[in-house]
Amino acid sequence: MSAPPAAGGALDRDDLGFLLAKATQRWNELLAERFAAAGYRDVRPSYGSVLLPLFEEDGLRMGELARRARLSKQTMTALVRRLEREELVTRQTDAGDARASLVLLTPRSRAFEPVAAEVLGELDRLVRERLDDEQVEEVKVALRELMQLR
Repeated sequence: MSAPPAAGGALDRDDLGFLLAKATQRWNELLAERFAAAGYRDVRPSYGSVLLPLFEEDGLRMGELARRARLSKQTMTALVRRLEREELVTRQTDAGDARASLVLLTPRSRAFEPVAAEVLGELDRLVRERLDDEQVEEVKVALRELMQLR
């Protein structure tokens, strides 16, 4: 275990934030490579912030989608617009509240869902080649904790 940097000390590539960022970058590179190989070159890893909650429950309001994705409403709106251009989602007025809109999956995103599941399963297997089940669960717990930082 490495010690934290001394006050005023130099940061290096062993810094926790740097390692988290680079691990995320590598994960996204692997996702993008595999999505492209499966014929979905235009599906960016960041689209998971919209698609994963909708795969769990289609037809969410924009605000709820933003909450589940842990993004601002403004960021979610911009991301949903991108997915609309890629024909992965559509928006329709909420019949219960005409001021709100629902975000819905399209046939294209439904076709992508099993591809995403397979790719994520493959990456999970790669992780488990390096970490045992207990370590994987510890990482998940730690990451959930870090998501709560204020």
